[in-house]
Amino acid sequence: MRIIISPAKKMNVVDDAFGWSELPMFADEAARLADVVRALSYEEAKALWQCSDALAELNFERFRTMDVRGDTTALTPAVLAYEGIQYQHLAARVMTADQLDYLQEHLRILSGFYGVLRPFDGVASYRLEMQAKLAVGGARDLYGFWGDALFRAIAAETNVIVNLASVEYAKAVVPHARRAGCRVVTCLFGTIDARGRFVQRATAAKAARGSMVRWCAERSIERPDDLRVFDVSGYAYDEKRSDADTLVFVQG
Repeated sequence: MRIIISPAKKMNVVDDAFGWSELPMFADEAARLADVVRALSYEEAKALWQCSDALAELNFERFRTMDVRGDTTALTPAVLAYEGIQYQHLAARVMTADQLDYLQEHLRILSGFYGVLRPFDGVASYRLEMQAKLAVGGARDLYGFWGDALFRAIAAETNVIVNLASVEYAKAVVPHARRAGCRVVTCLFGTIDARGRFVQRATAAKAARGSMVRWCAERSIERPDDLRVFDVSGYAYDEKRSDADTLVFVQG
């Protein structure tokens, strides 16, 4: 079983925790993407990132000086490099050694820039979302650039995927997995509104995804069916709204 999650937009260099162990499996592809981004003008890069001037200036400089192999750029373990609600609730910094070992084996972070990351892979800070319209070679965007490579990397390790990624990132793996007959179980987190409808809120869902990853690490979860007893932050499995491919959790 492998759990897939999305990255976060905000990143930092972390040098006061455990160190990175390996380069990303798609480091060569990341270097190629870095060259393509470096060839853009500042205005083109800002349009690609769709961000403020302050963030565009920061990331333009990051790409200008980036070395994905860590010879001249400080690298950070991927699971610590990303900030945001999901990673705050995952809280890898305060995990035990056994829990971190579980993450390294079972967790895979999807990235528009790095493709697929193991938690201890060393990464440089960057900004390049999977849905970015960056033309590379004959591909018009990153979905085209990566093709089915991310799925194939995960499929080499397992035939069961637990999908905790956002729709934008899951799109890079799940369709390929289903065509190949790989089992994909997607977890949804939400509440029931006054009309009895299931509603997902982005912020709460990110927090729940991070909490589920941590919960899995604490319990050494090995099968998707065992996820049904997840009960962090008042969530409970909703059997009526769930099916073989989707586990729905409702917060009371």
